Amino acid sequence: MQTREIALIGLLAVVALLPGCFAAAAVGVGATVLVAEDRRTTGVYIEDQNIELKVAGAINDKYKKSEQVQVWATSFNRYVLLCGAAPSESVKNDIGVTALGVENVRNVQNDIAIAPPEGFGKRSADALITTKVKSRFASAGKFQVNYVKVVTCSGVVFLMGLVTPKEADDATEIARTTDGVEKVVRVFEISEYP
Repeated sequence: MQTREIALIGLLAVVALLPGCFAAAAVGVGATVLVAEDRRTTGVYIEDQNIELKVAGAINDKYKKSEQVQVWATSFNRYVLLCGAAPSESVKNDIGVTALGVENVRNVQNDIAIAPPEGFGKRSADALITTKVKSRFASAGKFQVNYVKVVTCSGVVFLMGLVTPKEADDATEIARTTDGVEKVVRVFEISEYP
């Protein structure tokens, strides 16, 4: 499985560089493989993508003129993680209520910081940390890489997914020991899976 996951990650990286319909078709095939190996049902997998779009749209509609609001919403099994920056506790709480009001959202973890928005350099550093953590997951081969979703905000790595206790511990240890990670927050749903 490990070789297959590494090949899939490589394929997706290369496909991003290719023009036209071939790239779209290759990404479609890669996404189909990810859905087939996910513990979420296909319906929930698709709903998570829709929830992310709906939450982002609701926040944008409410705060589109505010340059002080910079929020990312990630959904896994209809559980929404909010991270980013807001100018006050009241705005942070309002964004959380807005996200919770989106159809099919089960729960919200609001980890928005009361801080000014981050610049491009910090967001790029966060993207690099996410890539490093995912790469280390693949190299370790301790669990299916797509069982754990990795989100990084301001050096804090959030781990989401439907995992066993051992998978949760393994993912946490790998993330915790990755260069650049300041803190790891577990947003797992833990159970015994077949």
